[in-house]
Amino acid sequence: MSNKYLTELKKLLAIEYSCDVTDFGIEENVLTTSELHEGRRMYSKEKPFFSMVTLGSNAVITADDVLDNFMASFMREGLGYKLFDIPQLVKLEQALSGHGYTLTETHHMYLPEKHVELRNKADIRWYTDEEIHRFYGDSRFPNAICPQYDPDRPDRIVVCACKGREILGMAGCSEDAPHWMQIGIDVLPKYRSKGIGSYLVNLLKEKIIENGDIPFYGTALANYNSMNVALNCGFSPAWVEIGAVKR
Repeated sequence: MSNKYLTELKKLLAIEYSCDVTDFGIEENVLTTSELHEGRRMYSKEKPFFSMVTLGSNAVITADDVLDNFMASFMREGLGYKLFDIPQLVKLEQALSGHGYTLTETHHMYLPEKHVELRNKADIRWYTDEEIHRFYGDSRFPNAICPQYDPDRPDRIVVCACKGREILGMAGCSEDAPHWMQIGIDVLPKYRSKGIGSYLVNLLKEKIIENGDIPFYGTALANYNSMNVALNCGFSPAWVEIGAVKR
């Protein structure tokens, strides 16, 4: 992975986890008190009750200070990435439930590593900013675009694979933090396994880079189809996160 993208990732996570960029290059796990800072990814207007991230070595945790005693013990359980193992997550879930919270799924996140060339015979159509609004409310595209316009993380670019007037698949990106574009993909069921998803994601990744922004991609733990799309498009695993939401 490009040192440029890794450096920018550490800067973003340092904002979100109220820590220093150097905290992601040490062996010890790090705990901070959660706060909201400008420049973060705009997923919530409330400070996180609990959030944990690893780039593969230590873990950095930001949490409400009511969890300090539990976290002091929890963080001694082992290497940072081991805190994401199921036995540790069970303990964490029990602690969070006592405060009315539950864990989210783990988010496996990817950054660009290399340029790849992919081809497909589908026709391509591009849409940007307000042109994307025509697709809001269309249940075929729950991953490519937001359910509705969100000024905090607006959809910026959409690329569609088409056959005549029919849309076969759509990739889109939302600007979750300044210059950080998260890519999502939807391919209609009868057109899956034809390379359309990888083709669209790769086109969009390259367009985002051309614009001077940072593309990133996320999958759930067991979504191997989505993981393969990321790998096909030259993305590489970069970080893993988990958080908490109110029950």
